[in-house]
Amino acid sequence: MSTAMIYAEFAAREAHAVSDAYEKLAVAVSRDRDLIARLDTLPPAKRQPNLLFAAVRFLDGPVTDPGAFRDFTTAHWPAVEAEMLTRATQTNEVGRCALLLPILAALKQPVALLEIGASAGLNLFPDRYSYRYGDHRLGAGEPVLDCALTGHQPPTTLPEVVWRAGLDLNPRDITNPADVRWLESLIWPEHAHRRERLRAAAETAKQNPPLLIKGDLVDDLPALAERAPTGATLVVFHTSVLYQVPVERREAFIRLVRDLPGHWISVENPAVLEYESLPDPPDETLHNVLALDGRPLAWCRPHGQAMSWFA
Repeated sequence: MSTAMIYAEFAAREAHAVSDAYEKLAVAVSRDRDLIARLDTLPPAKRQPNLLFAAVRFLDGPVTDPGAFRDFTTAHWPAVEAEMLTRATQTNEVGRCALLLPILAALKQPVALLEIGASAGLNLFPDRYSYRYGDHRLGAGEPVLDCALTGHQPPTTLPEVVWRAGLDLNPRDITNPADVRWLESLIWPEHAHRRERLRAAAETAKQNPPLLIKGDLVDDLPALAERAPTGATLVVFHTSVLYQVPVERREAFIRLVRDLPGHWISVENPAVLEYESLPDPPDETLHNVLALDGRPLAWCRPHGQAMSWFA
């Protein structure tokens, strides 16, 4: 898919009705030959809309006016390019914990969590947050995560987590203001609720920081998994991570994680982590697939705002 089409599809399937600012920006970039030419000089994994928009925000550039955005980006292209080349879309969207919870609560307890692409490790605290599935409320911590759940009963208990660890090529330090600023830059302009829950989750993580290891999802996973306590159910999980991994490494990871003891939870785009047969998604907006041990269970919205079970 061409870079222009990537931005056009992002506008239509991800940003539409979710972020008016990013929908307009993505459409404008898709039609801008100069910006597309600049983006095409970057490696394919570095051309994505979220990364470009976050880099401009991190540099205090405008992202709510396409014209001002273009002027800033072209005038400051060396700085924008440098940020895009050295950073990644480590959104650390805690709303995705609401997608994981129905599975985590149903597994044999206690559980040992190991997240691939953990960023600052905020999704390693599903037992510390609160959840609201429609009228059903669970938990007493902060933040409160809302998820529209259909096709499945809401969970009634929180998991018992006795160990939490993360693996990332560039883990973020939640106590480092610059790292927190990058995570906030990745949140879309109108999404004040996501910024608020990021900050609340950061306060939770600071109280008991998880073990975060700088490493590769294939080379370094076995050694970290061996550190999980005996007597706990090991759960290796990842959400919207594998699209950043080259195909051959992705396939090596899948072979490896299938052979580890415990369970594997994934929330990924079906174009990235493919399945033999899937029902149609609820609508034409972007949906990822929640799966347990390679078995697809539900369609999920990218920020955890909705989940539709079909299994």
